[in-house]
Amino acid sequence: MKEYIRFLYNYNAWANNRVLDTCAQLTQEEFLRGQGSSTPNPSIRDTLVHTMGAQEIWLARWGGVSPTRTLDPADFGTVALIQQYWEQLEAHTRAYVLRVEDPVLAETLHYTNTKGIPFAYPRWMMMVHQVNHATQHRSEIALLLTQLNHSPGDLDMLIYMDFIK
Repeated sequence: MKEYIRFLYNYNAWANNRVLDTCAQLTQEEFLRGQGSSTPNPSIRDTLVHTMGAQEIWLARWGGVSPTRTLDPADFGTVALIQQYWEQLEAHTRAYVLRVEDPVLAETLHYTNTKGIPFAYPRWMMMVHQVNHATQHRSEIALLLTQLNHSPGDLDMLIYMDFIK
């Protein structure tokens, strides 16, 4: 299981970086523009910060801390600020993923969400969930980027596998 988790997180970082590199090509107006949707993440910036914040929250939970709030998009006015923050978060995530072992992955972890509601899942399921959650939001951002004539290109896992060969 640990090898699968490591592979998944390497893919996740690669795909996140492709999206972030593409976002760096946007104008500030495009980056911050609300998309007129009914989702809680109306801009590319807001969706990036939501995705990054979720990764940060899950990493904290795996360390035994249950955060009570998420990141505020208003604290990240530029793509560069998101890239800097996410680079640090990614380093902490990578360190955790490299040291986690199969017995720990199999353990059930108890936590409370940001609303104080308790949950419990095997750690490996939480870790797979976090990457899947990021994949959902990357696809939303990729669509918005493509509509702005800034496609991030293929983000498929098989493309990543060919990339690392």
